[in-house]
Amino acid sequence: MKTFTAYIEWDAETKLYVGIVPGIPGAHTQGATLDELQVNLKEVLELCLEEYKDSIEDLPQFVGLQQIEVAV
Repeated sequence: MKTFTAYIEWDAETKLYVGIVPGIPGAHTQGATLDELQVNLKEVLELCLEEYKDSIEDLPQFVGLQQIEVAV
């Protein structure tokens, strides 16, 4: 079993949560609730990892997030 980190945003236009798993091509989805998003992310991540099963070690690794301050 392996744990992945997802980046989650709220899309005010669609009124949906959007989740992306950095470093896994195609691992993104949306959901009306955070619980639905988690189920959808797990499903899409499993599908993506099945596709990349022979090259999982070659995929980029999520390192972290940084906050950048800019004048607006």
